[in-house]
Amino acid sequence: MAPGGGRGTGLPMRLPAPSDEWVRDVDVVVLGSGAAGLAAALAARPVREVLIVTKDVLDAGSTAWAQGGLAAVLDPGDTFAEHVRDTLEAGAGLCDEAAVTALVHDAPTAITYLERLGAAFDPGHDGERALTREGGHSRSRIVHAGGDRSGAEIQRTLDENAVNAGVQVMSRAFALDLVFGEGTPRQVAGVRIARLAEDGSVESTGLVTARAVVLATGGFGQVFASTSNPPAVTGDGHAMALRAGIALRDLEFVQFHPTVLWTGPDSSEQQVLISEAVRGEGAVLYDGAGRRVMEGAHPLEDLAPRDVVSAAISARMAAAPGGVDDHVFLDATSIGPRFTERFPFISEACRRAGIDPLVDRIPVAPAAHYTCGGIRSDLHGTTEIAGLYAVGEVADTGVHGANRLASNSLTESLVAGTNVGRALSWRLPRRVEPAPSTGREGLLPDRHRAAVRAAMSRHCGVLRTPEGLGAAIALLDEVASDVSADVAPTRRSLEATNILTVASAVLRAAAARRESRGCHRRTDVTAALDEWLLHLDVVLSDGRLEVHGGPGA
Repeated sequence: MAPGGGRGTGLPMRLPAPSDEWVRDVDVVVLGSGAAGLAAALAARPVREVLIVTKDVLDAGSTAWAQGGLAAVLDPGDTFAEHVRDTLEAGAGLCDEAAVTALVHDAPTAITYLERLGAAFDPGHDGERALTREGGHSRSRIVHAGGDRSGAEIQRTLDENAVNAGVQVMSRAFALDLVFGEGTPRQVAGVRIARLAEDGSVESTGLVTARAVVLATGGFGQVFASTSNPPAVTGDGHAMALRAGIALRDLEFVQFHPTVLWTGPDSSEQQVLISEAVRGEGAVLYDGAGRRVMEGAHPLEDLAPRDVVSAAISARMAAAPGGVDDHVFLDATSIGPRFTERFPFISEACRRAGIDPLVDRIPVAPAAHYTCGGIRSDLHGTTEIAGLYAVGEVADTGVHGANRLASNSLTESLVAGTNVGRALSWRLPRRVEPAPSTGREGLLPDRHRAAVRAAMSRHCGVLRTPEGLGAAIALLDEVASDVSADVAPTRRSLEATNILTVASAVLRAAAARRESRGCHRRTDVTAALDEWLLHLDVVLSDGRLEVHGGPGA
């Protein structure tokens, strides 16, 4: 066990569920309805019976909110080698170079595929796709749609094509736990589901059996009080994997987007992201005293990688120049009237907050945005468990390493999702009969959710201290003592339990990694250390968390 990993207490190994009231059998069940899940379902559908399970509606996840776009080498002056290099540099030594190379080579094809499905990307002056530049990229290689509504266009395109292809959808259905077959090696037999009423109460529970289960549940941004993620992103897939005894890799690397719209010190809801593309179009960061934040901080200044910009903003806020200690300012006035056309969603959000981005500097601050780690898999979704596949933000394919390069995530979701769907259309795992589930069950009362999220933002944010991490671990261990089988299952209590489970795992990984690398920044060890050029895995066993893989392990 890695130093500082510690042990949790009392986390449940399964979520409470009464006897199954119904059973449904399909070839492939996909958990999650973002870009990765939809791409997988669509690619498998021509041959297989596919069911998408989503706890809300199809477009309630992170994809629809993505502003920037998709990264790919499309400019004749750009090269695959440069995109690979930029990704590896952002990943701070922990990327899998083979995975990065494969993604970069497949990216242009993925974008062409989307266009053939009906996606409309913004045209440039020459009639070709418009390309913009974002932080960490050495070239303009981001395609976008509707200005800053790229995710919504991708979601629309995949939604329509999946439904028209005959992909079945089970909405308002909460995936509780994976179900395994008898014997060894372990193989997934299906997933237990709670059907939800509109008020979030559980109407019934049942079992979906399948020869393949695709986890595409997204990230865990709602584990933090300050986040750009929508309310549905509560780490359900990560928690489900932990309860199944599956290792999660590199959880400490949570990317904080440097610029979300700051709307006041008491805001704890989803916050509006101010796309990196705004800085790509020429916007500049200033502190409360009117001094530039990124000047001299990095050769790329305002277009430095996200971890660098977030850390610089956090350090500047801590110094409280001009008496401003909770946000900085993004000056986009140089873009001029074109701002409204290029960034219509951001323009609307700013004006709702009483800000005119054509004349006013926009108050911004970092917020939890993207999960770099997750279930160990590859760009074909393959995991350590037969029959289980993981794609999108819930997966750790090795592409992102210690910090994601901007706009690589949607590209990865499309590539990996399509890969796994096509593979399953050719061949399915064998069928296994479900075995009874065992292990301590319980739920966390929803009243603890706010305290857990506040502790994570306060102590496990952009800059982390050993004292803060220790305090948060102690608090969450105390909260875990309130997990009980007597708590009524509702969407809120199910989500609260998953948030606690994932938060506890992230804290232990962050406490164990005693260096600063990528988007994991500690104040006691500010350098990246060679002995930590490795991955950490978190495993849940009998309700206790263990961290494996530290130096000398």
